[in-house]
Amino acid sequence: MFEPTEQGKDVFTHGGVVLRGANTREDDAQSTGTLNIVEYSYGKCIEWKPVEVSVVSENQDQDPEWSLVDSHTRRTRTSSEGPDSLGRARTVRIMLTDLKSFRVHHGGQQLILMQKDGTTYVAFFQLSNAENFVNSMKAFMKLKRSRVDKNFYHVMDEFNPVLENSFSHLDLFQENTSDYVWKFVRNLHNRPYETTLEAFSKLADIWLYKEPVKRPVEEAVADLLNRSLTIDVPHPPVSVSSGEEYEVIGDAGSSVVLPPRPPCPRGAPLSQEQWDRFKDPEGRVTNPKAVREIIFRGGICASLRFEVWKFLLNYYPWNSTTAERIELRKKKTDEYFMMKLQWRSMTPAQENRFSDYRDRKSLIEKDVNRTDRTRVYYAGDNNPHLAQLYDILMTYVMYNFDLGYVQGMSDLLSPILCLMDSEVDAFWCFVGFMNKVSTNFEMDQAGMKAQLCQLNALLSVTEPQLFNYLYKNDSGNMFFCFRWLLVLFKREFNSIDIMKLWEILWTDLPCKNFHLLVCAAILDTEKTMLMENRYGFTEILKHINDLSLHIELPWTLSKAEGIYHQLMAVESQLPDSVRVIIGLEPLNKTPASDLEDESACAGAHANGENSNGIRRDSDKSENVKFGNNEVSYERGLSVSYI
Repeated sequence: MFEPTEQGKDVFTHGGVVLRGANTREDDAQSTGTLNIVEYSYGKCIEWKPVEVSVVSENQDQDPEWSLVDSHTRRTRTSSEGPDSLGRARTVRIMLTDLKSFRVHHGGQQLILMQKDGTTYVAFFQLSNAENFVNSMKAFMKLKRSRVDKNFYHVMDEFNPVLENSFSHLDLFQENTSDYVWKFVRNLHNRPYETTLEAFSKLADIWLYKEPVKRPVEEAVADLLNRSLTIDVPHPPVSVSSGEEYEVIGDAGSSVVLPPRPPCPRGAPLSQEQWDRFKDPEGRVTNPKAVREIIFRGGICASLRFEVWKFLLNYYPWNSTTAERIELRKKKTDEYFMMKLQWRSMTPAQENRFSDYRDRKSLIEKDVNRTDRTRVYYAGDNNPHLAQLYDILMTYVMYNFDLGYVQGMSDLLSPILCLMDSEVDAFWCFVGFMNKVSTNFEMDQAGMKAQLCQLNALLSVTEPQLFNYLYKNDSGNMFFCFRWLLVLFKREFNSIDIMKLWEILWTDLPCKNFHLLVCAAILDTEKTMLMENRYGFTEILKHINDLSLHIELPWTLSKAEGIYHQLMAVESQLPDSVRVIIGLEPLNKTPASDLEDESACAGAHANGENSNGIRRDSDKSENVKFGNNEVSYERGLSVSYI
């Protein structure tokens, strides 16, 4: 975005448009305006101008097209940031020469604009059709319609420059650039993983919270960062067409044929009537499996979440009676306050001699003050719910001191506390949640490493073209999915959708790794944009970040379930690594330790070759490496990545 010094001439105007984009703030996102093509002396641009503000409530029933509520965590802006921070929506401008492509979506009510640097804007047309605006754009630029997606258009550039995989166009660092280069080089050798995350955190921070600033950074930083994030993945498999309904992938020795993806419609949420019917006179849940199946299909009615989440998160046993649950809660209440008293009674002298505790306390204080502050439940100064959030996280440190607190945990706790509105209930539900995802936060990062490898393995079977493309464009490490996995999509969906997604994932249906299939489904949706725009690592990473709050949950869940059924239809042909991911027994029995290594790598075969025909060393596991000569992972999450 830029501020012109002259008055432009409107050559086309379209009213009733809501614009969402990476560089628009929450107040902008809730404003209706006009989308114009404006001519200046130095060129033409697409320009969105706000005309009115209409506040959208999270609790209102809306068409999914207009679910524009932004519960995404943002840094609180103050009046010192300029007049725009005082609540006035700003004009957004995109030079036509900066436009890479665009897509008409949802029957012409949505226009997705993509710039050459990977920035994505989404225009919601409230009053009429996006096709009219597209037709007007054809008068000012040469367009080429995609052969794969008829709604996708490329903006033709007479020079057609190839996007370079470089970070040089981003203002990543506040430090002196040259000093940072040498600091990065020195630290990368000694602390490769943590150094990579520190640099990446600055990158993500710029994209999520700040205006883009065009300031060069030495080529060395871009090259080093890209090399340090490169995954040691095998070469992609051969992909050939086998008709319109099937796709054959793999090496010469093995192939997987995927049948057409079946439709998987979503269902209605678990209702009060159904829930009551599943309980006997003493309050026991008689058929937990059937309850889970209903929840997987449609989630839980909002008024029931307060109760049912306690079962899904193992706070209450499914076979417990009402009287037993009352007694259990009394016991858990005493246990919670006993642990809380342990840290509340710690003296300053004790803290001074306990560096680990002191560091965790400091990190919790910082994170609590910036967690979901845009939500009404946590808004304002001296908010008592922030104090509860802090107390629960501090008590969890006493409950699980080996793990303690790592940045990102506050994101997982926030919706739970908002729903439970009780310290005790929220704490024990949080404990149950952490038992499911604690490996995401462990010091050696083995859990995150394995999931990135497993996602890579899934794509090699379900999306071989994309798998091949990512490999060729230095993105085979799947690092752009890091945030999705770390906080289980918390930043990608609004507060209503994330609750539904989490409760669906907690059912462990149809397999415990369904969240990886959700990742694969999202990437399947974005495949055309990534490949036809010829995005490199930088642009892919930026585009994935820009998807936040733009992902349609029902469609994604249906697609993820369809992928599962595709894989199950050919389960006898799947490599053991993929079989383990979707909950099947491996065909080739191997020791447990070898199976863990195998399941973490793309397409590993028992004969010593992976699915791509690459030979493995017999004494080495084929794991992800985020840097050369790295033998261990340091805790890298206590930086400002999220």
